[in-house]
Amino acid sequence: MALDPYRRLLKIPGVPTLLLVGLLARVPTTATGMALTLHVAEMLDLGYTKAGLITLASTVGMAIGSPLSGRFVDKYGLRPVVTVTTAAQAAFWACAWALPFPVLVGTAALAGLLGLPVFSVTRQCLAALVPEAQRRSAFALDSMLVELSYMTGPALAVAGLTTLGSGITMTVIGVGMTVAGVGLIVLNPPTRSAAELEEQAERATPRRQWLTPAFVALLGTTAAATFVLTATELSLVATMDHTGQTAWIGLAVGIWCVFSLVGGFVYGGLSRGMSPLVLIAGMGLLTIPVGLVGEDWHWLVLALLPAGLLCAPALSSTVDVLSRWVPSGARGEAMGFHGTALLIGGAISAPIAGAVIDGSGPEWAFVVAGLVGVVMVLVAAPFWRRRPAPAPARLETAAALDEHAASAPAVAEQVVRAEAMMGAETATRAKGAEPVMGSEVPAFGESALALGDGEASARGGAAVLAEMETKPQESVN
Repeated sequence: MALDPYRRLLKIPGVPTLLLVGLLARVPTTATGMALTLHVAEMLDLGYTKAGLITLASTVGMAIGSPLSGRFVDKYGLRPVVTVTTAAQAAFWACAWALPFPVLVGTAALAGLLGLPVFSVTRQCLAALVPEAQRRSAFALDSMLVELSYMTGPALAVAGLTTLGSGITMTVIGVGMTVAGVGLIVLNPPTRSAAELEEQAERATPRRQWLTPAFVALLGTTAAATFVLTATELSLVATMDHTGQTAWIGLAVGIWCVFSLVGGFVYGGLSRGMSPLVLIAGMGLLTIPVGLVGEDWHWLVLALLPAGLLCAPALSSTVDVLSRWVPSGARGEAMGFHGTALLIGGAISAPIAGAVIDGSGPEWAFVVAGLVGVVMVLVAAPFWRRRPAPAPARLETAAALDEHAASAPAVAEQVVRAEAMMGAETATRAKGAEPVMGSEVPAFGESALALGDGEASARGGAAVLAEMETKPQESVN
């Protein structure tokens, strides 16, 4: 596999710094869920039911706040939004460890609502810095870095709470969130390219242009992907816990994450990408038979290899498609909805997989996880091909028609000159002389063909434009 796509990507100014800041900023963000859960369940000794309430409150807040913060970034820019959310995170984590449980539930929901939009902002800025042809590699690399942050953040939270206590650990998380926000404020990466800013200045971006059934279908498949991943992880943990192999759970999950990293690395270096529908359906189909291999964790991890290789490619492909479907002026809000879909998929998956594990056994939870992914893809497929034509395509067609219209007088003038020369040549031949401008005779035929082609192209362009305005465009994805 060629490494050239990654070399070219990392040569783009601002991309390496953005990816590094995004990675470091995501580590404390991924530690928050585990820190709150263990703080309530173990440090406050309130059990995992109330810990689940904290997680639910925070998740609901983030699901609502993610598209809102994205919309504010689109409207007001990156710095004001990151400043407000950084201050909110610093305030919450500085005192969360000392709050009584009822107050902690409410403030956790508020902190989720004002969550630092590290994930969506990093992807939004990547889309602005990277040309469309290279975005697949960029989002694949970003997905790999997300895997690294999830491998690091929760593990550090567990280590901190068990050795240092919740007060120090949660304060350190707050410091990390603050440093991450300040880093984004100082870096201030562009959320739109110069061309996109010019395009946005010329025309507004109505929500109906991109918030279509096809976009909702994209969000549904995104949620299905995280449903498969969360349910698979719970099934793996439950299987190993049931057979007394708890000590190897961390290693097994880590190896599974490595599969995803390898898959993302290979996918980002390919010459062509794949539709999220294909990748998510494949991940679901390959997850179904995992529970049939038995209860030994070595065989379980090996059976997860095919589906694991598709994890990062599947998630990165949804971001890639979103960046091409949605106009730049609404990309922040759309990325926020994407983040909400990721949260919803994981939140729904946990209780459903838990019920299947308790009722039928963990092997059936693998089956349910895979089937949900496949069914969601089948539901989304009819809507996928009915997305409206993106605005830039319409503008390009109109520009092509304008170009033909502008060139028509010049072509007509060439035809007149050629006819005049043709007449002069005929008169010369009648006198028995050699044509003085014989070399210009082919120009007449070329000009006539050019005029014919120009008219055909203009008519074809007009037909295409009319069809695009009245009929939805089919997507190759």
